[in-house]
Amino acid sequence: MTIPGPGSRSMRLAAASAAFSAALNRWVELLCAAILAVLILDVGVGIFGRYVIELPVTWSEELARYLMIWAALLAVSCGVARREHVAVTALLDRLPHKLRRQLGAAIDALAFAFFAFLCYFGIGMTKQGASQYATIFDMSMWIPFAAVPVSSALVCVQLALAGVRDFVNGAPADLAPKVAP
Repeated sequence: MTIPGPGSRSMRLAAASAAFSAALNRWVELLCAAILAVLILDVGVGIFGRYVIELPVTWSEELARYLMIWAALLAVSCGVARREHVAVTALLDRLPHKLRRQLGAAIDALAFAFFAFLCYFGIGMTKQGASQYATIFDMSMWIPFAAVPVSSALVCVQLALAGVRDFVNGAPADLAPKVAP
């Protein structure tokens, strides 16, 4: 496969894909940072209440759990956008370039299918959670449960954008250029 010239339509598509991926990733990273800041404050309040004034703050642990779920699941899309997700590449690195590229595309397709599946069934789980309530907050559980379909959809978008970028650039999926922060 030949790599298109710098001014070609496909190169502009790859550049637009990379730019949108980077912008979306930046917003998700900022959201994760904000969630982690609130998480740190929340845990600090819990520690202060338990060990300094010896009065446990009962809501602190539950809020920390929900914040951690959101932060961890949103961070998955950041790893996908930067091509820094967990992978064992010992065998993949020994394959010829063309085969490595095809296998990388197949792995991305499988990952997309998995996260699309997770998103679809996560929506149903979130709907069911609307009738359940958190023990301490008396908050509907759709808010914590929504982390699954939201993060899965973000991963699908990032996989599609990275796939466009990598296909046009001619790079194998595992050797794709990292997205600038």
